[in-house]
Amino acid sequence: MLPETTPGDDGTTVRPARDRRPADRVALRSDLRSAVPDATAAVVVTAAVFVLLWARMESGDSATVAVMPFMDDPGTYWMYLLSQAFGWLGLLWAWGTVMLGLLLSGPGPTRLPVSPQVMERWHRTTSLTTMALMLAHALMFAAELVRYETELAWARRLWTGFADSFVPGWYDSGTGQIAIPLGQGALYLAVPLGLLFYVRHRIGAGTWRRLHRFVVVVYVLSVWHTLLYGTNVWYGEWPRTALWLLQLPVAVLLLVRLLRPARRAERLGAPGGRPAGGPAGGPARGRSLTGWTLRAAGRAAAAAVVAGLLLVVVSGHDGGRERPAGTPASSPHPKETD
Repeated sequence: MLPETTPGDDGTTVRPARDRRPADRVALRSDLRSAVPDATAAVVVTAAVFVLLWARMESGDSATVAVMPFMDDPGTYWMYLLSQAFGWLGLLWAWGTVMLGLLLSGPGPTRLPVSPQVMERWHRTTSLTTMALMLAHALMFAAELVRYETELAWARRLWTGFADSFVPGWYDSGTGQIAIPLGQGALYLAVPLGLLFYVRHRIGAGTWRRLHRFVVVVYVLSVWHTLLYGTNVWYGEWPRTALWLLQLPVAVLLLVRLLRPARRAERLGAPGGRPAGGPAGGPARGRSLTGWTLRAAGRAAAAAVVAGLLLVVVSGHDGGRERPAGTPASSPHPKETD
């Protein structure tokens, strides 16, 4: 049904005030509907990864069991396996949405299989799916902790599981003391940064663009969390190599985005002068040397990351360790008591 209209002062018809919205404003409700196929695909792939992790645990090939032998029971630790599956899909979907964002914000290839409008919609819907996967990953990890702490009363078990999973600095066991706060930081940044798009008409497009750049920080924290705490990538085997390789296109696109920004105002230009290709006397004229130095340092850092990733992949020195020949002396952390 078409919206009701009212006659204007010049005899034309206009929409009522409640329907006057900027042409580029996108409603969250609309994107949530559009994200249903994307989220459905993520759930299906998560289920497949869960089955694979279960099968590897039963066959004795699981790296998780090699790290923590006490977990050699998928029937008991199925919530942990599901948390792992959600985590891996969250990272994969984060990779996809970052790649789409970099393609859209940079000069981009001259030919694309779909229109920029379709790519932008994919970028938004994959972002929403990523947030859901990250939250599911954390919730299943909390559920596993609640199941494990059988010595506590239910209220205390619920609090322990919640605090260990969602309160930075609370988890105090092993590598998780560093890795879990990194993952929490990624989650707590991803949600507001992802949803700010839907209120950019209120905060201003410039403010939104400046804040949205921190999405790269979310992705870096997610990868760091995985490298530190993802038991399936602890050893120097193909999963760890694949994880490092996936970062190369992200780093290259980021470098291209910085070297050839689509917006003229973001071009490097000369120190203290107008950006390269910008009009003389334009608003960017007279930029401070500090600002130019920061932009140049960002480009140099991105180039160094690309070089570092290439070196890691070529040399094979990616931080992985040798899988132990025997069963390591490992056990779960002591159960808490009231």
